[in-house]
Amino acid sequence: MSRFRRPVAGLAALALVLEGLGIALINWILGVVVRRQHMSLAGSDPGLMALAAWIAGGLFALYLFLCAAVSLRAALGDRPPRTAGRILLIACGVVHGLLGAICVGLVGWGAFAAVMAVLALIVWTLMAYDPERWAQPAEAAAPPSR
Repeated sequence: MSRFRRPVAGLAALALVLEGLGIALINWILGVVVRRQHMSLAGSDPGLMALAAWIAGGLFALYLFLCAAVSLRAALGDRPPRTAGRILLIACGVVHGLLGAICVGLVGWGAFAAVMAVLALIVWTLMAYDPERWAQPAEAAAPPSR
């Protein structure tokens, strides 16, 4: 497992960047559609709804980019993320679990599989860079020899 931790963390970073770009693109398209169709929900201004979709997509994409930066930093330095980075990756894993549950009902099993693959990469990165294992000296981590 230790020889795969750097490639998996790098792959997780790449997947999170691609997912962030996809989320931003989808929200941008939704905003354009709402604005051009002049759709209104209970009298809401379509321009404000489009702006809200763009802002939400941008913020979520930035969140995913930040998670990707934490994962990439772990991969490049071959060091575990610090406490704030681990909390960020754990929260990202929880968000992916919720997204997977929503994707099954709204989009389908293919989207569910993609979201779960990213979740697996995040969890693998967290498990491979376990801070308790890194804190132990090399002699204490090795089994006693006879």
